[in-house]
Amino acid sequence: KYTKFSISYYWINSLDQKTFIYSRVENIAIPSGEENKTAALSYDHRIMPLENTSSTGTYYCEVKWNDLQKMGKGVFVLIRDTGYIKTSYSWEILITLTVLLAVLSITATALLLWKRK
Repeated sequence: KYTKFSISYYWINSLDQKTFIYSRVENIAIPSGEENKTAALSYDHRIMPLENTSSTGTYYCEVKWNDLQKMGKGVFVLIRDTGYIKTSYSWEILITLTVLLAVLSITATALLLWKRK
């Protein structure tokens, strides 16, 4: 009963749209003497290439038997553009703050000297 099943791979994007990637049907022969025993089989599927950032989403694997369906928990994949560099504004903020303090200091000094005359 459970020797024939289908495996499907799909992903759900940020808009909850389901896109099927790949599907196949398996028919596993049970060796003599192994009937009525639980078996675990591993199947890998590599999704290549992930071409652009719109491929970001949660990827799932689903297995269907005649009367039963099991779905994996899913794996979230975040796709970034090639050469992506996380921007950091710490240097820009530091330079801006230093220039601002220097201008205020020079202005205050000039006002003090002008008031003294």
